[in-house]
Amino acid sequence: MLERKPFRGRSPKILIIKMSAIGDVIHTLPALNALRTYYPNAHITWLVEEAAADIVMGHPALDRIILSKRKQWVKQFKTRQSKAGLKGIISFINTLRDTRYDIVIDFQALLKSAAMTLLSKGKRKIGFAKGMQHAEGSYLFYNEHIPAIDMEVHALKRGLLFLEAMGIPASDVVYNLPVRNRDRTQISRLLAQNGITGIRKLFCINPQATWETKLWENTKFAQLADKLSKTYSADIIFTGGPQDAEAVEMIRSQMTSKSVNLAGKTTLKTLASLYDRADLLITTDTGPMHMAAALGTRVIAIFGSTAPWRTGPWGEHCTVVRSGVACSPCFKKKCVNSNLFMECMLKISVTDIQNMVFKVLRSR
Repeated sequence: MLERKPFRGRSPKILIIKMSAIGDVIHTLPALNALRTYYPNAHITWLVEEAAADIVMGHPALDRIILSKRKQWVKQFKTRQSKAGLKGIISFINTLRDTRYDIVIDFQALLKSAAMTLLSKGKRKIGFAKGMQHAEGSYLFYNEHIPAIDMEVHALKRGLLFLEAMGIPASDVVYNLPVRNRDRTQISRLLAQNGITGIRKLFCINPQATWETKLWENTKFAQLADKLSKTYSADIIFTGGPQDAEAVEMIRSQMTSKSVNLAGKTTLKTLASLYDRADLLITTDTGPMHMAAALGTRVIAIFGSTAPWRTGPWGEHCTVVRSGVACSPCFKKKCVNSNLFMECMLKISVTDIQNMVFKVLRSR
């Protein structure tokens, strides 16, 4: 049974476990800020994996970050560097267990996060009870449970409802995503090197995603970018990770207008700085979409196989475009509809997005 107002009047040591991915970590920032508001003198630690660590580095509500290098350790074991991998794991476990926490909160509700909850030293280890979809039996690792929440509730809201069940007020959506002056300076320098002066409108396009079923056609992105560049006299910047650079070049090769490829040339911090100054981001369903939403940047997100009411960009400044075909959302990484392959994305036209851009910019 949960205490309705745990540790009121004290300064508890709190461990948040939300290890990945970028979008999931961003969705948990409002819960972090709610905890800090309720416990202004608490010592709050966040356990996160490397890929999403930049999101929380330097966050004003955090006192400490514990970094899991899980993917590095796996790679070391696969490449006969098991000694280095084992040394890294032991060091990590010692760090995880060097503090006895009053409250350990597993917002991730997966087997890997539940294992970290078990390994940590904590008086109260709190997570979702049995009944959460995709929970992988994580409820077995906690000594206190929050009632399961329907997955149709948005991921960001689920984190806030988690705290509400603990008796912690959590109605406000506040991110405080840290964007540092040095990151702003770096992105300004990078833009200047590519001829972006800041005089024209700045439109960012993030065209890639990890799932095949989240992808819109490269040809359509090229056509859209050309239309936006000419219609609004806008600078067009493509973003993404290092693995996306080649696909972005394929898109740019089909364009007649000038554009810039920054895929793989930004950190998460400098990418946040870029989105913070952008007039608009057009994106597939991927982590940078949530980053832009958290910064208050206007977002147009193209959705196919996934459900925006579960994991879409949060806020009235965000717009989702879907085709609404019967099989969407299917939550499949690869399309299984042999008769109407990728229909959910193919039915979305360049005109659909162009019209939405006009509508979003006009409603400012």
